[in-house]
Amino acid sequence: MTPGSRNPSLIEGSVSGHLQRLALPMVWGILATMSFNAVDTYFVAQLGSAPLAAMSFSFPVVMVINSFAIGLGAGVSSAVARAYGAGDYGQVRRLVTDASLLAVLFALLITVVGLATIEPLFRLLGAREEMLPLIADYMVLWYLGATFAVVPMVALAALRAIGNSAIAGRVLIAVALLNLILDPLLIFGLFGFPRLELRGAALATVIARAVSCAVACYFLVYREKLLAPPQWRLSALLNSWRSVLVVGLPAIATNVIIPMAGGVVVALVAVHGADAVAGLGVALRIEPMALIVFYALSSVVGPFMGQNAGAGRLERMGQTVSVLARFCIGFGIALGLLLYFAGPALVRLFSDSPDVLAVAVAYLTLVPFSYAGYGFVMCANAAFNGLGKPLPATLISFLRVLGVYLPLAWVGNRYWGVTGLFLATAAANLLLGGLAWWWLRRTVRNRDRAPNQACTA
Repeated sequence: MTPGSRNPSLIEGSVSGHLQRLALPMVWGILATMSFNAVDTYFVAQLGSAPLAAMSFSFPVVMVINSFAIGLGAGVSSAVARAYGAGDYGQVRRLVTDASLLAVLFALLITVVGLATIEPLFRLLGAREEMLPLIADYMVLWYLGATFAVVPMVALAALRAIGNSAIAGRVLIAVALLNLILDPLLIFGLFGFPRLELRGAALATVIARAVSCAVACYFLVYREKLLAPPQWRLSALLNSWRSVLVVGLPAIATNVIIPMAGGVVVALVAVHGADAVAGLGVALRIEPMALIVFYALSSVVGPFMGQNAGAGRLERMGQTVSVLARFCIGFGIALGLLLYFAGPALVRLFSDSPDVLAVAVAYLTLVPFSYAGYGFVMCANAAFNGLGKPLPATLISFLRVLGVYLPLAWVGNRYWGVTGLFLATAAANLLLGGLAWWWLRRTVRNRDRAPNQACTA
């Protein structure tokens, strides 16, 4: 049986139908993933402010490591999808096998370096001396379980690459549910379990992810037959890793720029006072929920474009650009209208402070009308990665923050305050969305004109 033979071919049939089929399971999976930190935060908060602060110190470190894992997964997805679309199933197995080994080595490096640098790293992040033992309680277990954070990311990316996003979505949901069950048992010692407090939160995360790793590997090995026998030729192994990292490394940079952008926004808003920061915080808690569909769509666009590129189905790639543009515009406008009218009521669920409400509502009545642009940026970046051309995705992401947003934000903040800052955010989203559309369409058209030559974009 060939890899993924149970999965409908992405190089035939309706473009929009395939994207809908692939994205829907990921909507629920990403929603479950977003709940992961919220659940941990809720239960740890019951232990007091010190454990909550200790876990909060871990978030930037965990986000950076997750960005590396997501980037590696993007590289795997791109390389595997293109080989699968070309019908080279031997290469598919080789890539998945070698990428899995790379993921294990990367995770072991995280474990070793992480355990050796807990104290100096978190001192550098501003943790006081009395916080370090609590931080170590959480991070030692987290670092020991790093393999279970990285390997499933690669395994699920490989499954999405062959068109099986349903399993990927279900695994993400199952992990979140298992974490929800284990958290109170291990943190508070319920029903005979030991009371581990902050260590319990970390252990629950590790156990849940270990289960996801086992399930994902089961599907790779037994259901989809995606793993090959190990090879001992270093040159062949390095070629596989190069195929993955040529997309994976730029994708890592693209993912790291996202939290950097968030930090820039917070720093600029902070000059307007604590209430302004609180209002922005409320808006930024609502925003990811509104963008879930875009996140899900971008997670499957890469494999879809990769398979069709590998199969030489250039006309379907052009159709995909058009489908994505129409969807992002229509859904983006709908989101803008929804949050314009429902935003004030949603904000009141978080705060009754007039100053906090004013800032949060200002954000939600301005920025969401630019989600069409932001959504297309996400989809275009995934499409470029799927095509094996990560440079445009990286440049677009850096331009959005450094080349467009920062200058506009400085001017807007200086002359119009918070409202000007949010208008700058919206303008950056729309401008870069337009650039992403033009660049992706040009790239696809150039491939159509010269399919055997490197794209000039």
